[in-house]
Amino acid sequence: MLKAVSSPVRLKILNLLIDRGSLSYTEIMGLLKLSPSRDAGRFAYHLKMLLKMDLIEPDVETKKYRLTPLGRMVVDLADEIEASAMEKKRMLVRTSRLAIEPFDRNKIAESLVREADVPMDLAQRIARETEKRLQKLRTKYLTAPLIREFVNALLIERGLEEYRHKLTRLGLPVYDVTQVIKSMSTQVSNVEAVHKSAGDAVIEEYSLLNILPRDIADAHLSGILHLNNLGSWILKPNEFMHDLRFFFRYGLNFEAPGLMIVSSHPPESFESALSSVTNILRLAATEISGEQTIDFFNVFLAPYAQSLKPEEIKKHLSLFLIDVNHAVPSGVSLGIEPIIPEFLAESEAYGPHGELIGKYRDFLDGSRLIASSLLEVMLERGGTKPILNPSPIIKVRQEAFKDEEGERLLYEAHRLAAEKGMPYFANLSSKKQMDASYSATGLRLAADWRGDWELDAIRTGSMDSVIIDLPRAFYDAGGDRNKFYSCLNERLEMALRALEIKFQIIRQRLREGLLPFLARREGEDSYYRIENSSRLVSFVGLNETVLSMDGKAINEDDKALNSAAEILKYLSKVIGEYIKKTEARFVLSMVPCAEAAKRLAQLDIEKYGWARVHIQGDKKNPSYTNMTALPREAKIPLKEYLNIEGRFHQLALGSHLATITIEGSDRDPERLLQTTREILNTYKIGLYAYDMGLTYCSNCKKAFIGELDKCPSCGSVNAITQYCRGPAKYTVKHFGSR
Repeated sequence: MLKAVSSPVRLKILNLLIDRGSLSYTEIMGLLKLSPSRDAGRFAYHLKMLLKMDLIEPDVETKKYRLTPLGRMVVDLADEIEASAMEKKRMLVRTSRLAIEPFDRNKIAESLVREADVPMDLAQRIARETEKRLQKLRTKYLTAPLIREFVNALLIERGLEEYRHKLTRLGLPVYDVTQVIKSMSTQVSNVEAVHKSAGDAVIEEYSLLNILPRDIADAHLSGILHLNNLGSWILKPNEFMHDLRFFFRYGLNFEAPGLMIVSSHPPESFESALSSVTNILRLAATEISGEQTIDFFNVFLAPYAQSLKPEEIKKHLSLFLIDVNHAVPSGVSLGIEPIIPEFLAESEAYGPHGELIGKYRDFLDGSRLIASSLLEVMLERGGTKPILNPSPIIKVRQEAFKDEEGERLLYEAHRLAAEKGMPYFANLSSKKQMDASYSATGLRLAADWRGDWELDAIRTGSMDSVIIDLPRAFYDAGGDRNKFYSCLNERLEMALRALEIKFQIIRQRLREGLLPFLARREGEDSYYRIENSSRLVSFVGLNETVLSMDGKAINEDDKALNSAAEILKYLSKVIGEYIKKTEARFVLSMVPCAEAAKRLAQLDIEKYGWARVHIQGDKKNPSYTNMTALPREAKIPLKEYLNIEGRFHQLALGSHLATITIEGSDRDPERLLQTTREILNTYKIGLYAYDMGLTYCSNCKKAFIGELDKCPSCGSVNAITQYCRGPAKYTVKHFGSR
């Protein structure tokens, strides 16, 4: 037997059979790089010797050679002798446990079996081959990622893509982490943003590789779809509408085992009620990836404002706004009611210590005092840095114009819009809109699902959104309208499926206890009504699609306008059919997503070229129209703009927002208030905001209207910060000299 394995050629044959499994005569010769014409006799001699010593045997059915149990023992013994001889030069591994250990190929085999369900026999063969290749490196020490790369390379070589897919390591290359740190340093950001960006990148990879079906993952990567908030896709819902009554009645109760958060009783005063609101927002921010909305803010707080003087209310609200701005990293929206809406008037009102103290109709004066004080606080900040978070949403109903105090409140809200551009206005004049709740991102929730505003509009929210690249569908269809709608149907199906997957995952997170704030229960009632959360199907590039389809923009031709409406009606129809099958709350939406608009436009340009792709912006910053039907650059009369956008607000009920640019003489509260009257009486706009740029100088501590390149007071260039809507909420456009 020693004679049989004394030849390097025969030992190689044995190693090939243990590494590759059964092999034919020709396959073995090829792997040994022997010539059939020149080396046939020598090779036959070696093969005969191994057969004679019972180290290999022929397989009659496959006509291949395989190792015998004795042959396997000989190979293992040879490996042990080699390992013993090289003990002093044994490879060291820096492991993921932050330890340095001797290399052990058995751990590779164990990982393959555990992580990728590789059969043990195959796992051992791959581990042996990996060890051989690593020994040739002669490096001082190995790392776990390097070993994993070698294993994955072997899996690819052998066509074992399914196993490699499961074994892929998640994370960022060193260069990418360096670039993340550098890019954040040029933005208005901090080290936590670096931490979040790196963490999101890992979750994105994990979701695409291990959670989402291959067709959906590929659609996102190729630019057919855009899965919004992919970094938190498997962890958190996107938006949430709070109900303050829940906490005013029960307090902040965290008695689940293992939680270190201290519970608190229902608030006993206006000050403690505002403190509770801040804590609610801060705690929920860890479980919600996007906007949080507190609707009926002034109405639900009104029972706590009895007997308080206006000065006291303003003082507490001023501190509250600053606390929320500092403590809550995500966006916050505050729904402000100038009247007590009819559907809420007869609801039981909770006051100090969680006690019932009447109906909300009894607290109209208190709710208006809170609303007025909030607007005054925002206005009285004068020229200082504007508070752009939280965002007030003024809910406008026809009834508010019928008495002097209601109209005065609306005037003050429009004065704030004229001077700061902050508030949003929700048009709730129609029966369809009367119980709608909005966030500053445009999310709309109303009693159009279960038929009850309490179930449909609060204590629920948006699960998330998937955005369809409309221009890509038209390009992929070769400009054929019928094929275009066929493409839309396929992509819509993937979008709906992706949202359903997220819903199931978030429901599992709740069961696992990873979302303790949202999962909190009182009796059998859970705070988060997850079953009623909306799943938003959105799109970008509607205007650019129509340009390719009809040669005209939406606002340039009635045919183009009708084509755009036809596309949305088709999407709504398919979504409606899917809802009947699944009984899930899917809804067509126009969500603001600058990232999707830029990414998808860039990918389409790379695939189809500049000559074919219509875009907004320039070649340095190409983008598609998003959130609105018309691009912001469109120069058309206001009435025409409102008429067109209102038409699409009716088709995209899940989310919509129109921005009305104001400048010069337009910045007059009376003129803005008149525009609001016209919107309520004439147009079907759901949510809108008066838009203007802002500039703040950190030298002068003053804010100015417009996006200015230098401070008009001190002339500084490096001390200014420009703010603009991007696209739904104010963001920093430029700061200092960067």
